[in-house]
Amino acid sequence: MSGKTIFVVEDEKDISNLVALHLRKSGFIVIEFGKAENFLNYLKRTIPDLIILDLMLPDADGLDICRQLKTSHDYHSIPVIILTAKSEETDKIIGLELGADDYVTKPFSPKELVARVKSVLRRSEIKNSEKITAGKILSVDLNKYEVFVKDKKIHLTQTEFNILKILLSKKGWVFTREKILDMLWQGEKAVIDRTIDVHIKKLREKLGEAGKLITNVRGIGYKIEE
Repeated sequence: MSGKTIFVVEDEKDISNLVALHLRKSGFIVIEFGKAENFLNYLKRTIPDLIILDLMLPDADGLDICRQLKTSHDYHSIPVIILTAKSEETDKIIGLELGADDYVTKPFSPKELVARVKSVLRRSEIKNSEKITAGKILSVDLNKYEVFVKDKKIHLTQTEFNILKILLSKKGWVFTREKILDMLWQGEKAVIDRTIDVHIKKLREKLGEAGKLITNVRGIGYKIEE
């Protein structure tokens, strides 16, 4: 778990330094931000593995930042731990309802915070294990049956989704038409090889820019080529 990047968004320098110190001792890469504006600008260039977010920032409401993160296609999967002096139950409930993964009130134990960071990261890894990405533009959620190309949600038929899932299961691996047919219908449906070509054509069209990731290997079948 060491080597993962943590963003600490906290305007109280002493607290930010204390959190960063203990996280770095545990092997994490830590980047500190005293203002929401700096954090949001940096986020456009670098995606962290987890965010520790103070609610009372000088230039923004932390709850608004949390809401913004959790409703964004690009950032919603980043785990967020709220760190704040607000200890009212209502604030905690609102934070968790907005999608925060944990809520720590000040004063706090730095060692406990590090333990919570590790726990949230472990849960996040399990939760995201059913998500597949390709070419930095294609994202597929196998649990929700959702496909995104950049920020745009793509609507596929069940067969198109299953073909995409097969190809993504082993990126770079060539799947023959016969293999895809067998995995789709397991011999229960009388179809011909060219049926796959028709589905692939429609799939590419719907994926738009990401359609080029599906490569035809002449005379054999198809693969995902990043």
